Amino acid sequence: MYELFQRLQERADNMGNQLSGGEQQMLAIGRALMTNPHLLILDEATEGLSPLIREEIWSCLGRLRQHGQTILVIDKYVDRLLSLADRHTVIERGRVVWSGSSDQLRASPDIWHRYVGV
Repeated sequence: MYELFQRLQERADNMGNQLSGGEQQMLAIGRALMTNPHLLILDEATEGLSPLIREEIWSCLGRLRQHGQTILVIDKYVDRLLSLADRHTVIERGRVVWSGSSDQLRASPDIWHRYVGV
């Protein structure tokens, strides 16, 4: 786990409640990965975190993807999801309103603005 989150290695002697919000999120992801999941589900994993910590988590997810980990990410940072995800699904009020590849979503900024507001 320390390979993914070197920051946690620096804080190894600290209790979980002594970690920052971003470090706690890294710890939660690390704990989930320790179970060797077939699917890692992350819902707004970077919400409210500093840009530096957010970037560290996105980088980790990219490395996990490269190593074959299947990840379902629910997030509003569409620009980061474009480089991470194979497929995207936009759900509004419990209904799928759009689904497609990263290339299709990249070519449809109107989808971003209509449903995500970015």
